[in-house]
Amino acid sequence: MKRISEAIQQSIAVKQTILSDAGILNAIGDIADACTQSLCNGNKIMFCGNGGSAADAQHLAAELSGRFYFDRKPIAAEALTVNTSFLTAVANDYSFNEVYARLVEGSGKEGDVLVGLSTSGNSENVIRAFQAAHLKGIITVGLIGESGGKLASLSDFIIKVPSSDTPRIQEAHILIGHIICEIVERNLFPK
Repeated sequence: MKRISEAIQQSIAVKQTILSDAGILNAIGDIADACTQSLCNGNKIMFCGNGGSAADAQHLAAELSGRFYFDRKPIAAEALTVNTSFLTAVANDYSFNEVYARLVEGSGKEGDVLVGLSTSGNSENVIRAFQAAHLKGIITVGLIGESGGKLASLSDFIIKVPSSDTPRIQEAHILIGHIICEIVERNLFPK
């Protein structure tokens, strides 16, 4: 029981720190606005990550492309993690480090948004995707942990979750992602 309570308290503490950080709150709003503008211009939102962050990428893309709070038209959003034939072919023929960059090069266009989730900020395949995105004029959003890693300097927008604990960072990423999805949905489909 003690460990259960500690884990919940740690999660609450990270979220409380986020709540009291005006810089993070403003960044969430700025990212939602950038995503909204991109979508209004006929562009799309792409998500990528590894492991639990890959699952979060798929989760957030589904919130936009499916539905979130209410029924509405689908929003152009996709997770770069879902085509296993592509991922395994590129990993085999090139390198796992190239899987997202090749997708960005192949289907990304200027004005799109690429959201990279990485607790360390050092996931090489996400880094290379951001490098490819910059060459195409794609807006990059890094959701990372407090260390920042290499993604910090490659991100047009950055949110560093104030933690070094992977599960707590991932819990905050999904919270932040849900808030962004909610704002984007409301911006595009005002009631």
